[in-house]
Amino acid sequence: MATEMELAAILCSLILGGEVEQRHYFDVVDRRHHIRVDCETDSHVVEVGFDDKRSSNDSLHQALFSANLTGKLPMIVIIDTNGFEENVQYQIETVARMTGVSYMTVTEDFLIRWQMTEPFRQNRSTLFRQVETAAVN
Repeated sequence: MATEMELAAILCSLILGGEVEQRHYFDVVDRRHHIRVDCETDSHVVEVGFDDKRSSNDSLHQALFSANLTGKLPMIVIIDTNGFEENVQYQIETVARMTGVSYMTVTEDFLIRWQMTEPFRQNRSTLFRQVETAAVN
């Protein structure tokens, strides 16, 4: 099983087109602090968690706090590892929807397959650009 950080990197860079592990600073009582956003796009701050981990409950807090710091929209992505909606996953989705936070699930297998097939998609788009250029000329 891949780690949360590895899967977040696949999701962020290959699917959402964002930057992984972005730092944002804030001051409290004359001290500098920072947070790390799992994935940041032009419009969203995205927190990623696993479906069966109690620690994923923090994703909602982190997404909302990050959104406050950045002025971007909060989003939570839960990685489904077993095909079942777990208790933690259900709770996070329910509260996210109540608070207006974007929510989605994606399977671990999908992310791994997407990463493995990325070179083929890149080659295909390059090939089609070459064909279009040749047709224009």
